[in-house]
Amino acid sequence: MSMSKTTNTYNRQNWEDAEFPILCQTCLGDNPYVRMIKERFGKECKICTRPFTIFRWCPGARMRFKKTEVCQTCARLKNVCQTCLLDLEYGLPIQVRDAALKVADNMPQSDVNKEYYIQNIDAQLQDGDGTEAAGTVGRSLAANEMLSKLARTAPYYKRNRPHICSFWVKGECKRGEECPYRHDKPNEPDDPLCEQNIKDRYYGRNDPVAEKIMKRAASLPTLEPPEDRNITTLYVGNLPEEITEPEIRDQFYQYGEIRSIALVPRQQCSFVQYTKRNAAELAAERTFNKLVIQGRKVSIKWAHSQAKQSTAAKTDRRFDVAGIPPPSAKPNDYFNLRQEQINVMPAGMKLHQLPSNLVPASAYQMYAQPTFAAPYSGLPSSGNSGAALAPNSTTTSTSGVNLDSIPPPPGQMPYPSQDASRMGAIKK
Repeated sequence: MSMSKTTNTYNRQNWEDAEFPILCQTCLGDNPYVRMIKERFGKECKICTRPFTIFRWCPGARMRFKKTEVCQTCARLKNVCQTCLLDLEYGLPIQVRDAALKVADNMPQSDVNKEYYIQNIDAQLQDGDGTEAAGTVGRSLAANEMLSKLARTAPYYKRNRPHICSFWVKGECKRGEECPYRHDKPNEPDDPLCEQNIKDRYYGRNDPVAEKIMKRAASLPTLEPPEDRNITTLYVGNLPEEITEPEIRDQFYQYGEIRSIALVPRQQCSFVQYTKRNAAELAAERTFNKLVIQGRKVSIKWAHSQAKQSTAAKTDRRFDVAGIPPPSAKPNDYFNLRQEQINVMPAGMKLHQLPSNLVPASAYQMYAQPTFAAPYSGLPSSGNSGAALAPNSTTTSTSGVNLDSIPPPPGQMPYPSQDASRMGAIKK
């Protein structure tokens, strides 16, 4: 049994004896059949230095054993867990909670004043049922927006892992898998989280974990109201599929008079329009990142203005590519042809009925290349060309030119596709 160094034997009646500790869900663990070791007046409280009943237990498999660090009076004075000293309601450090609730810590620091203060707190707690916080914190606990955003709602069992094996870090651990400590890389020595003090955590000063959380709170997104004061409509997204308009009205009517509610079930959203801008701003402030409907967190945004918007000049997103000619000024000119190269065929006329004046001279330029033989130019006309045709057949174009007088190309045709008769040049 521990003996207090600051209290005499006549003060032994103020020593604390309890039947069960005050713990958070994380420290207690996920095992519903947890077994604890109880020792009456086993250690001194690390805050008030009074002997108290300590409890020791293992929160789960492959976890380290944990024990209570402060007495129940000090824990109820700050509404914290006896082991991790985090707030029981929000799971946050005391420094963060006190800063959000604007609670001033006036607990005495000297030994004599602290002992007298604790005795008065014990007298106040005897009148209650033991489930309420004492002191300034007990009177200040109320719903807070920042605390609700930062609160840890689920247990964080990773905090119960064993400590890092110092022999493994030096490369001298010979236990292997049987080692009860964790074989993992330690944090950097310059990491501020490596220097944590239980008294700083309790009094809410110089807590590195609290500073980290408060930096994260400062970077949380906020919903800024639009500059147009005529906008009084809020966009409500991520709604449940079976939600109805009365359910949405029940969530938003408390902030001001509602003009209309437009529900869009297919998009799972709605538009809530207020009659006044102040009511819309209040609703946006109270519901942004906080509203939960049927177990789903609803997204809140300001709706866009439906006023007439000035027509902005359309930007030309086309750009020049090397090797590609610039686009033509005519939208239907897909081949970048010149005006003299474009001829329109009259309605009802076939290709072989085209007069010679409609066929451009550029169409015969392919035969003027030096690598190809010109089958129809520079050759004398011969009357034997019609021998291959029937005696009574005559081939005449619409311009009066007898196509039978065109001589065949010299030499043998290398490809059947070059036969003029098969390409429709000769009318049979």
